[in-house]
Amino acid sequence: MKTAQVNEDKIVIKEIEDIKFDGRKGAIVRVLGCGLCGSDIVKFREKIVHNGAVLGHEIVAVIEDIDSDTNFKKGDRIVTSHHIPCGECVYCKHGNVSMCEHFKSTNIRPGGFSERVYVSDEHLKNVAHLIPDDMTEEEISFYEPLGCCVRAIKRCNLIDGDKVLVVGLGSIGLLMGEGIKAMGYKVYGCDLIEDRIELGNKLGIESYNSKDLDTFDKIIQGKCGGIDAVFMTSGADKAIDVALKVVRKGGKILVFSSTPRNSGYPNNEIYYKELTVLGSYSPSPKDLEDSFELLTSHKVNVKGLTTIYPLEKIQQAFDDTISNKILKAYIKVS
Repeated sequence: MKTAQVNEDKIVIKEIEDIKFDGRKGAIVRVLGCGLCGSDIVKFREKIVHNGAVLGHEIVAVIEDIDSDTNFKKGDRIVTSHHIPCGECVYCKHGNVSMCEHFKSTNIRPGGFSERVYVSDEHLKNVAHLIPDDMTEEEISFYEPLGCCVRAIKRCNLIDGDKVLVVGLGSIGLLMGEGIKAMGYKVYGCDLIEDRIELGNKLGIESYNSKDLDTFDKIIQGKCGGIDAVFMTSGADKAIDVALKVVRKGGKILVFSSTPRNSGYPNNEIYYKELTVLGSYSPSPKDLEDSFELLTSHKVNVKGLTTIYPLEKIQQAFDDTISNKILKAYIKVS
């Protein structure tokens, strides 16, 4: 079967043996397609993974063979996530499921950028869903990334009337903004790319250019008197400056990206403004259930956010994403 593998500074297509059960329960699925996640980009650019690694986890697939205690059957079109927490460790008990060692050890194999994947019975029982007939594979591929956003919104413990700013309107920022809006909060957005600002406004996220930070701060102060929570979905250093500038005293900053500036933190701003700064990473099965409901009820609209590439052009998908030519790549595998 074909796989797309990391090879130094390239992604190359290689043939490997078809994946098998090897005595394990679960399903062998034919991958229809897989979304290209920002974490895939980071792993590739920063050389975090070894040569031969198959990236990709936002899969949409059809079950080809199954040995499972679930009600799934051959021919079912499913979407699944790639990690499952144990529910019993200190991390799970404190709500930090993505820090759970079992969570980190579970995965789809060999990876989503592959013609076939093994999905364990544990995945089928906890994080897989049958795709409704009225959902396209591109739309439902946002199941796991939207689950990440749902978790972040929950972690921020917003209250009625809170005003939220999303800094960075890439695909995850737009998804975050839509999720915040769908969950009942007033949401603003900002970016430096005009096309993304325009798209944010079309999606109901009141969006602005943050190039002139003082002017942007005046706009925000005039609109709502200050932001209760800032969601940093951009990895640019500028995002930190925006967040610290507009968040109200006693407000929150939710970090949902890695940034180049990693040599320290703004101690005085956090201290004197009594800010709460927190991070959020990956979703729990309940977050994924909520994501599935938001997508299938069409409360979150993801139409038009993806650009489709065949597996053979996956390197171009990586390049176009890195250069901001597109918002989100969906790799069509079969």
